[in-house]
Amino acid sequence: MADTPLFQTTIAGSLPKPSWLAEPEKLWPRWRLEGEALVSGQRDATLVWLKEEEDAGIDIVTDGEQARIHFVHGFLERIEGIDWGKKTKMGIRNNRYEVEVPTVTGPVRRRGPVHSEDLRFSRAHTRRMLKIELPGPMTICDTIADSHYGRRADMAMAFAKLLNEEARELTELGADVIQLDEPAFNVFMDEVKEWGVAAMERAVEGVRCKTAVHICYGTLGSEWRQYEEIFPAINQSRIDMVSLECAGSKVPMSLIELLKDKEIMVGAIDVATNRVETPEEVARVLKSALKHAEASRVYGCTNCGLAPLPRNVAAGKLKSLAAGAALLRNEVGRG
Repeated sequence: MADTPLFQTTIAGSLPKPSWLAEPEKLWPRWRLEGEALVSGQRDATLVWLKEEEDAGIDIVTDGEQARIHFVHGFLERIEGIDWGKKTKMGIRNNRYEVEVPTVTGPVRRRGPVHSEDLRFSRAHTRRMLKIELPGPMTICDTIADSHYGRRADMAMAFAKLLNEEARELTELGADVIQLDEPAFNVFMDEVKEWGVAAMERAVEGVRCKTAVHICYGTLGSEWRQYEEIFPAINQSRIDMVSLECAGSKVPMSLIELLKDKEIMVGAIDVATNRVETPEEVARVLKSALKHAEASRVYGCTNCGLAPLPRNVAAGKLKSLAAGAALLRNEVGRG
């Protein structure tokens, strides 16, 4: 650990799919290939982004979720007990959006490994530390309808068991960090404390690599202090790292102090704009976190996934992220 550089960089997860693989700049793109050609195209796209991340100077790389049509449904597609033909209209993220979603109609279980081949391929093609993302159990339950379990907490625990099976396998295949994506944590404050953190812990139980949770900051009000309710519970959990959106966020940076026992992935890249940040801007965001957390606990990260952005913009943001972290690293070293 003594040789580990300060302010290591990573991304929250997704990266844009090349236009020859899927529709560009969409959260739910349609594939442009089929069958074996699709699998081959996904592998090619993974290679492109691993190389882009390495060239940019990203320390902990990901596959950019090039084999997933969506960060949640990419996992659910391999799960039994879900009727994809039975669509249910429901509000998600506390009714911020209304969409038609598939329905759980029976006990859920994996048909087999879900992302193992993706991880195995990436591990064979990079020597960098490698992170892979899984949807968190609370967010899964907020993205799918239930006509079997009856209680959202019960369904979350069922999915947490499957996620744990998956996470343990991914660790054995060489994952260095396994991240649960939990945007639902920013809207269901009471449920997070009642059963959301417990489900998250069940999902990473016994996982031997570093574990992380990514939480979106939401869009409500001029100052978002709702995290004060859930950060203490997250700080007491067995999760190792917390990924937060800090660039352009309405969340006071001081709330990081409530996560005093966690490593913090500080989002210093705004994914809601096509403007590429300067390294200096990235360094300023990361430096502001140092008022509330030791440098050894601070990582540089994107706010969220980069999938909907133009490919050249995402590549530029990766370079700025790594360059900004390097600027601050040099400054702290001189200090």
